[in-house]
Amino acid sequence: MSDPTIRTITVKALARVEGEGSLRVRVADGRVEIAEFSIYEPPRFFEKIVQGRAIHEVPDIVARICGICPVAYQMSGCHALEQALGITTTPGIEALRRLLYCGEWIQSHALHIHLLHAPDFLGHDSGISLATVAPELVERGLKLKALGNRIMEVVGGRAVHPINVAVGGFHRAPDPAAIRGLLPELEWGLAAGEEVVREVSRFEFPDFTRAYECVSLRGPRDYPMNHGRVVSSGGLDIDVADYEKHFQERQVPWSTALQSVMLPEEKPYLCGPIARLNLCFDQLPPRARAAFEASGIPLPITNSFQSIVARAVEIVAACEEAIRLVREQADKPITPCRIDFQPREATGCHATEAPRGILYHRYEIGSDGLVTGALIVPPTSQNQGQVEADLKDMLPAVLDDADDAVRHRCEHLIRNYDPCISCATHFLKLEIERVPAG
Repeated sequence: MSDPTIRTITVKALARVEGEGSLRVRVADGRVEIAEFSIYEPPRFFEKIVQGRAIHEVPDIVARICGICPVAYQMSGCHALEQALGITTTPGIEALRRLLYCGEWIQSHALHIHLLHAPDFLGHDSGISLATVAPELVERGLKLKALGNRIMEVVGGRAVHPINVAVGGFHRAPDPAAIRGLLPELEWGLAAGEEVVREVSRFEFPDFTRAYECVSLRGPRDYPMNHGRVVSSGGLDIDVADYEKHFQERQVPWSTALQSVMLPEEKPYLCGPIARLNLCFDQLPPRARAAFEASGIPLPITNSFQSIVARAVEIVAACEEAIRLVREQADKPITPCRIDFQPREATGCHATEAPRGILYHRYEIGSDGLVTGALIVPPTSQNQGQVEADLKDMLPAVLDDADDAVRHRCEHLIRNYDPCISCATHFLKLEIERVPAG
């Protein structure tokens, strides 16, 4: 006979996220004692894979970490290696890198909003199901994703794991005509992004607010992508070189994935679209800023379910930035397209803003030009502790609901973070253990 104090809910397939995970919840006397979000797939050892490899191989290797956001891994890696090698790139190279990053933001955010996250708000279990009743919405999402992919193809050589990115710049200067040819689609994308903001801001959001410690990059002028200092809503303002003094990855016994904490309090924190919007709203380009103001959602955003609005605003921002960059750069020759370098023994680090948040890389290089050590801290490991904290705070309000309702709300909350655990969709098992008090 089963123990009536134990309640188990199993989610056979946590769709619309990337990776394998399980959730264990322990409830005693109606109070949630434990909410452990466990990642149980094997580690992939990319930090070890790059060791012993030549500097020029790193961008192509780290791109394989993620099929959705390969540019983020390439950009953080290239900038970190360039910092170690003393390479200063040209304004033209930097502009093209920002354009490439805009493409990744557009395609990643469009995919998440339309196919992964919107079904939660609209009562569907998949993007395919949603397409049967809202085909225009799904088609728009696919068209926006195709726009982002096209930018990545033009600048990066291909949409998945771009091949044109190099330490020092690009292997080949993109075709100016192809860059100019992006403009009509980008102008459509800008208007489409504004429509997305209007639509998702009208969704019904669960009543769930928290005082998040938000962390993002912030530069002197532009909305953060490739560069900036690390800042937080609690007043932190540091150079990226000091990142490891203030943030630390920890192994937890219930997960194969590391979790980051903010020092010295060892507390979880939030990175990604909400954090960027809260900390860098004044740096958004004009139409993106206006789109958010028209949404009626106040700043700072304190409800993780409203991350879908922040992502939509960033689609507008990325399209707006891409239009500016295309107009400024299309007729300017990128010469040279890559800065040569000489290997030297050195260490370098850098952080960029992946679609899901800060991505930090550090590399150690030997005098022979081979990588001797690497540290890669992805956004999901930084958000994972905050996911657990959110679940622990949310569960008391829904534990009296039916199993299906509890399961759906937990899945929905996890999808707020668009977790990119291992570039695959697998399983979440949710177990709720109830024990009597005393």
